[in-house]
Amino acid sequence: MHVPEDAVVSSADVALALASAASQNGVQIYDRTSILHVMVRKGQVTGVETDKGQIQCQYFVNCAGQWAYELGLSNEEPVSIPLHACEHFYLLTRPLETPLQSNAPTIVDADGRIYIRNWQGGILSGGFEKNPKPIFTEGKNQLEIQNLQEDWDHFEPLLSSLLRRMPELEALEIVKLVNCPETFTPDMRCIMGESPSVQGYFVLAGMNSAGLSFGGGAGKYLAEWMVHGYPSENIWELDLKRFGALQSSRTFLRHRVMEVMPLLYDLKVPRWDFQTGRQLRTSPLYDRLDAQGARWMEKHGFERPKYFVPPDKDLLALEQSKTFYKPDWFEIVESEVKCCKEAVCVIDMSSFTKFEITSTGDQALEVLQYLFSNDLDVPVGHIVHTGMLNQGGGYENDCSIARLSKRSFFMISPTDQQVHCWAWLKKYMPEDSNLILEDVTWKYTALNLIGPRAVDVLSELSYAPMTPDHFPSLFCKEMSVGYANGIRVMSMTHTGEPGFMLYIPIEYALHVYNEVMGVGQKYGIRNAGYYALRSLRIEKFFAFWGQDLNTLTTPLECGRESRVKLDKGMDFIGRDALLQQKQNGVYKRLTMFILDDHDTDLDLWPWWGEPIYRNGQYVGKTTSSAYGYTLERHVCLGFVHNFSEDTGEEQVVTADFINRGEYEIDIAGHRFQAKAKLYPVPSLFTHKRRKDDVELSDLQGK
Repeated sequence: MHVPEDAVVSSADVALALASAASQNGVQIYDRTSILHVMVRKGQVTGVETDKGQIQCQYFVNCAGQWAYELGLSNEEPVSIPLHACEHFYLLTRPLETPLQSNAPTIVDADGRIYIRNWQGGILSGGFEKNPKPIFTEGKNQLEIQNLQEDWDHFEPLLSSLLRRMPELEALEIVKLVNCPETFTPDMRCIMGESPSVQGYFVLAGMNSAGLSFGGGAGKYLAEWMVHGYPSENIWELDLKRFGALQSSRTFLRHRVMEVMPLLYDLKVPRWDFQTGRQLRTSPLYDRLDAQGARWMEKHGFERPKYFVPPDKDLLALEQSKTFYKPDWFEIVESEVKCCKEAVCVIDMSSFTKFEITSTGDQALEVLQYLFSNDLDVPVGHIVHTGMLNQGGGYENDCSIARLSKRSFFMISPTDQQVHCWAWLKKYMPEDSNLILEDVTWKYTALNLIGPRAVDVLSELSYAPMTPDHFPSLFCKEMSVGYANGIRVMSMTHTGEPGFMLYIPIEYALHVYNEVMGVGQKYGIRNAGYYALRSLRIEKFFAFWGQDLNTLTTPLECGRESRVKLDKGMDFIGRDALLQQKQNGVYKRLTMFILDDHDTDLDLWPWWGEPIYRNGQYVGKTTSSAYGYTLERHVCLGFVHNFSEDTGEEQVVTADFINRGEYEIDIAGHRFQAKAKLYPVPSLFTHKRRKDDVELSDLQGK
């Protein structure tokens, strides 16, 4: 990798230079001072206790690297920072006969698992071996870095790779083999942001030896976070709140980093899953579904079914199938989607985050009206799709809220929102003993009954009419299902297909599932997984938070004006920004793309992140994609921008701008023509048709 304007610098010297400049600007630096713990009062940082006394402060940043975990736990109110150290080896050589120049390219040999770069005219080479050695598992790390021992036997595979790549190095004198601790996080990405439990406590750690590369950007965004309350870019993938306390087990971390470190140089195919730290959070139906062929994926520690392997399929071959092309599960998911369209399927969606907000008076309604963009003052039993927005109008959360009673609300959010959403609600909810927020994720098993025959199954099980006349769309009602009472039945499916969500107290989960499957046999019922769900929701142009929506995406930019009530009679967070955006126009727009000349069997598939071109000019990238089994084409969602050809500045994106363009999606360097849609394909075309019969130019929804 040769980047002419790059440089090789000493991280210690850079740190010293920054410290000197900071000191000249009035920053006080206390050398050789140990922090004992961070002082907290009423959930807010107040200072630090050191071995030389106390220092009062409003903000504290944990940049302690390999010691960040222990430092987080030492607080008066512990902060969970999941990272773990492994031994990391690299060797240093004497200068080459013709010393390497300082601008020599950096070499990464991913197959050999090594990197090579210039070091004082010689070579610095290390790597990420397949069998890493975790250290400091026992607790507080008191070891100095220089106490770690050389281990030539352990380094030998990397040394062999180096000599295979650069044979002439064999005659070069090695100065030493360095062994130093290197920290890794559970998902290979660094950790930054504010603690969900202690305000003013920020973290910047787990850089995996890229601290110097990340330093400028990470420092900039963390500074913005502290000063403004949010960074100027979407960095959810690095946010501390993507993890919960469940990822902080020492055993989990030790096992996970042994998997993570080799992955740094492995080829990661689409939709791969970690193999360690699994079966940590499971639905009560896990064993039952597993026995029926469920293949699993993990989200926030929760096991979720991807699809169900029929008895006649080769299970082992399917598990080892790793490709960027058409995957082996294609026909399996196709049959699950077909069943959702024509009969009825069951998807276990217990992993979704579930909160209950209750109060003795109107406090719950008042605080939720301020926190959410839609109007929640609806009749009891109604469900509202709404966004939890920030000051800029962007989505902090996208959720559904059911009004259970005058003073009680049930909130359903994405799985990975459990920590983030809780922290956001606690931040804005007043300290009021009459207002109660409870995380009830673990209390309910959630079953999604999708398909036209779902109404028949539930009618038979509940002895109650479930037709739209008696049970309208977006309605919630507590019912009996089989022998079980108190089942929250909701007429929605998160896919746009007909059906119901059942929120079942966990002790009844197995009974209700057995009853549903038993009665459903005559209606052609079967299990389905999240891959079918993804195909259904993308084909219906349903955007998901964390994939298509983020903190910098507003409802007006993704066609969700109906989920915002600017005139609901009171202010809400983000309202001013949305009013301004409504007046000025949007600068990006979520668009649905249907690939035209893409061969599903032979061409590389789009997965997400592919560049979008309009009339030959780059205008954005895809955020999610799936094969649409009804349209028999690939469908991508992505944001279209309008960059000025003269200045490159962003301009307003109108519906006319979208509709007048000719689009291509770039998949691995090959551009495929695509039709752009601002609305889902009309239901007229949702029944099965031959690809050749559907003229996509006629599918513009109104």
